[in-house]
This record gives sequence, C-alpha cells and structure tokens, in this order.
Amino acid sequence: MRTAYSVETVRNAERELMVRLPEGALMQRAAAGLAAACADLLGRVYGSRVVLLVGSGDNGGDALYAGARLARRGAGVTAVLLAPERAHAAGLAALRRAGGRVARAGQGEALVEDADLVLDGIVGIGGKGGLRPDAVPLAAAAGRSRGAVVAVDLPSGVDADTGEVHGAAVRADLTVTFGTHKPGLLIDPAREYAGSVRLVDIGLELPAEPELEALQHGDVAELLPVPRAESDKYRRGVVGIAAGSARYPGAAVLAVSGALRGGAGAVRYVGPAGDAVIARFPETLVSDQGPKHAGRVQAWVVGPGAGDDAATVAEVLAADVPVLIDADGLRLADAEVVRGRRAPTLMTPHAGEAAALLGVDRAEVEGGRLAAVRELARRYGATVLLKGSTTLVADSGGGAVRVNPTGTGWLATAGSGDVLSGLGGSLLAAGLSAVDAGSVGAYLHGLAGRLAADGAPVGAHDVAEAVPEAWRNVLG
Repeated sequence: MRTAYSVETVRNAERELMVRLPEGALMQRAAAGLAAACADLLGRVYGSRVVLLVGSGDNGGDALYAGARLARRGAGVTAVLLAPERAHAAGLAALRRAGGRVARAGQGEALVEDADLVLDGIVGIGGKGGLRPDAVPLAAAAGRSRGAVVAVDLPSGVDADTGEVHGAAVRADLTVTFGTHKPGLLIDPAREYAGSVRLVDIGLELPAEPELEALQHGDVAELLPVPRAESDKYRRGVVGIAAGSARYPGAAVLAVSGALRGGAGAVRYVGPAGDAVIARFPETLVSDQGPKHAGRVQAWVVGPGAGDDAATVAEVLAADVPVLIDADGLRLADAEVVRGRRAPTLMTPHAGEAAALLGVDRAEVEGGRLAAVRELARRYGATVLLKGSTTLVADSGGGAVRVNPTGTGWLATAGSGDVLSGLGGSLLAAGLSAVDAGSVGAYLHGLAGRLAADGAPVGAHDVAEAVPEAWRNVLG
C-alpha cells in the first residue's frame, strides 16, 4: 500500500524526530537521498552543469546541501537565489565550501536553460497559492531547459495537501520526496507536474491512518474474490443490472460485460435491452418484470443508459442490498433516499456529473478533486468513486481516501464507465465493501485499459475483454 500524509502530519513527525537527532541531521538525510537521485539521473556527475533554484527556508536548504554533495563529485553547481537575504545560511556556506557558485534570480534564466540538471527548491510543501511573480520566469525557463528537472519534495507551485495548481508551477521529470508521499503527488492536476516520484526514507514515524492510500498489486490480490471448492454461482454472489433504454441499449450490454468479469457467480439483467444483452451474453439471467421481480441478488447496479427511468432507480434504491449508482442514475436518484439507505451505496460520477450534483462548475471539480469527492461522500452518506485522470474513492465516514494508480488516457472512450459500473457491482455482490469494490474495480479497470490499449485506441468492449488478463496479472 502506498500512502500519503498531510503537511501538518509530516511537520509534526519531523519535529518529533528532530528532538532526538543532532541539529541538522534530518536535513542531511534528505540532502543525501536527493543528491543520490540526481546523480543517478545524470549518470556522469563530473563535469555536469547543475543549477539550483533556491527559495527561502528548509526546502532551499535541502537543495543547497544536495548541490554541495554534487559539487564535491565534480559537478559545476550554481545556486540561483530568489531571496538571498533569507537563503539557508548553513546550506549556502556548504555549497560555497564545495566550490559552488551563487547567482541572483535575474541571472538565472539563461543558466537554467543550459543546465544538465535543474534542482527545484523554490517552495516547500507548506507553499500555498502558487508561485510568486519573481519565480514564474524561472519555472518557465525550467520548462524550456534541455536538462532534467528534479523537484525537491514537491514541484514548486502545487498544493501539497490538495493537488491543486494555482497558476504557473514547475514541471519536474523527477520528484524526490522525503519521509512519505504527499497527497499532491498522487492527485491531478498536481500529479502531472511531479513526473516520476522517488521516496527517500528519513525515519519519520507516522500515524496508522494516512490521508490517502493507493492499492498495489499485492493489496488487490488479497481482496479479489476467489471461489472455493464448495462455491456455487449463488454463493459467489448474484449481481443485478438495471440499465439501458431503447435509445442506449449498448450501455446495458457493456455494464453486463463488466459484471460477468467481476467475480460474482451470476448476472441478472432487468430492462428494455434484454434482447441485445442475451444475444451477446447468453449466460445472463434476463427479466422484463422490474427489479422487484427479478429474483434474489446480492447487489444492484443502476443507471447506465437509463435515460429518464426514475421509477427503476427508485425501486433499486429501495432494495436492502448494496447498490452502485452510475450515469443517469446519479441524476435520477433522490438524495434523501440515498442518505437514508441502510445498505451500502457506491456512487461513480465523472467530473461533469459530480459538478452537477454539487452545483459547481466542472473546472472546480477537476481542479480540486480531493475536496469534491469528500464533499459528495459527506452530502450523500455514500461511498463515492470520482472517475477521471486520478480516480478517487471516498467513504462517507471519513478516513483515508483511496487513489487509483492504474489507468490510461485511452480509457476516455464511450462506454468505459459502463464497464466499470458492472465490474464494481459484481465485486459488491461477491462480498467486498463499497470502498474495496470501488477501489479494486477501478484498479482492474485501469489495468485492463492499459493492457487492451497497449498504446493504441480501444473501445469499451476491448477493456471488458481485458479484465481477465488484468485479474491474472494481479494474482501473478
């Protein structure tokens, strides 16, 4: 499990550790890891040109000490000081002793563009509100640089706690972060600025519950429902799919395709697209009598391609089993009814649907994904899976938000979300909690998208067909 902690938690852990260490030891640990990462990226340190972008405070100190280490190995190191009077004094002295040079911000752009490596130490994890005006030209120069850009702990200009980016920010090829990941390194739009992320252990003692957590292969493997020798189709779970309409029969077919590959033993379909479903998937149990008369299920999926069928949505929500609500169902579901449900509810909006539910602009959701998913979970008393470039899963009871590490831009294709809803619903029917079903479903769906695409366009049906391969990949 990869975890991320808030700035406040990290600062508290640093203070507790510094009490037990000699003065400056914690910064030296960070600088040693940072310098090693830079050396690995450079390949040949001797004779390389390294430019440090140095702001005030400890973040700049990390950069200066790392620069001193590189200078002692033969690199030509120049520090560009954005606030010379507030630069870390001991770090600056160490750099000078090692043979490094100092330049002021006005001289920095040309140096940055010609560097082999640019080390971004402008703003630390406590920075808020974007870059100051005098740092913006240097961030732009870093973007034009022919060399690699390495961020110290976090790219300058992004918000460590929320992943928000206000204005210009440094785009890094590599971010070397200390002690733990910060939420902004895992959540877009900030994640796009971080590049690859390398974690340096500096000995922090952190709480058991993080701010964010990202499942890895081993975590997903432990959660996947695997049938036992005595299992039958009913013991494995039955998922009901109430989806599709005369206008959108394909949504029903795709939701069923995801459900059949999600671990449940059987799939019941209810809706007007029964002929299309049975023609493609004859193993599906099809009914035209409505959800109440479809037979026993352990979970429902409602909403994909439902059009304006509010009655079916209401009927599913009245069932005393877990329900996944997607697409049109999100618009048609009564918020009070969702809040009043005793059984788990998993909502799976994309940014546009989330914006409509929250009454805000889509850009606000996309720019503040963590705040949006938490607010939706709170308002609806439900688990919410917010789809997008960073898929997040939040529980109404609070706790760590799960961030999905798999996926590909090729998943932005019609019907992909319908496959995910069926997959997630099947995992609910197989016995996973709403949080686990959402995060495991997103993980498999994202991995299946990567496997199916392999760098080329795919359709939603290709993604569904790649889910078994993703499943096998996880189980190793």
